Amino acid sequence: MSPPARRNVAAHATPPIPTAQLRAFHAVATSRGFTDAARMLGITQPAVSMQVRALETTYGVELFRRRRAGAALTDLGAELLERVRPMFALEVEAAELLGAAGAGLRGHLRVGADAPFRAVPALARFRVEHPAMQISLTLGNSAETLRDLLDGRTDVAFLSDRNDDPRLFAAPIARSVQVVIVATTHALAGRKRVRLRDLAEVPMIVREQGSSTRRAFERAIAEARVSPPVVLELGSREAVLEGVAAGIGAAVVIASERGHDARIVALPIADAVIEHIDYVVCLQERRRLRGIRAFLAIPPRLPATERRARR
Repeated sequence: MSPPARRNVAAHATPPIPTAQLRAFHAVATSRGFTDAARMLGITQPAVSMQVRALETTYGVELFRRRRAGAALTDLGAELLERVRPMFALEVEAAELLGAAGAGLRGHLRVGADAPFRAVPALARFRVEHPAMQISLTLGNSAETLRDLLDGRTDVAFLSDRNDDPRLFAAPIARSVQVVIVATTHALAGRKRVRLRDLAEVPMIVREQGSSTRRAFERAIAEARVSPPVVLELGSREAVLEGVAAGIGAAVVIASERGHDARIVALPIADAVIEHIDYVVCLQERRRLRGIRAFLAIPPRLPATERRARR
């Protein structure tokens, strides 16, 4: 009896995915959509769409939900992004390695921040040391800034809230506390400090959901069993400062973000320390890239004793 014929496994194996299709997918997933991805790759928008559509058609899947406002990742698309992100990080790292080792830094560094106060001085110093680098800054609340970093829309970020996501490298750079701000005409303006229970009946202006300042304040008043009335929710620090100056209500801000507005008085909180540690953050897998590594060296780091104080 003759032996059974061997099966040709290679003939039935899944063919490799063309790199161009994965590159197009990665560009769309880490930018604002197909148009920005085309600009990033230096090809036309129809070419990007064709590559992504070919990838979806080959496997009979949907990686993006196409909308007028842009493309949103499906759950499968988000999972695929996590798988291919290291591949393209290595590609960028290889390109940097093959570049002239002694040449000055060139390229585009995309920075995100939940406030400009730490970010802008660091950008200024980085610009002096690496004048050939193009830099852009995107501002948002903490949740938006973190999402942009994880999705690859930014390279590094400044955040005033610790995140224990193992995908992230975070270096603590500054410590700050919250203060209450009121208009100079407010009933509390003459105080040297306030207690949380003094705010029980005070109309408050708060930041939008996703703000680390709001989250920390809400934890503190919950522990103090105080529920001041919220009269206005605003989407930026600048808007909060204007609302306070106009006498609409009191608010809390990080002390370093209080500014120098003569219409506003800042009052320390006597019975609670609502503390924030500011971090400069990047993806662990991209930490070794020259541009990111050079930027991480710019902001001063907190001494170890201050890092421990927050825990």
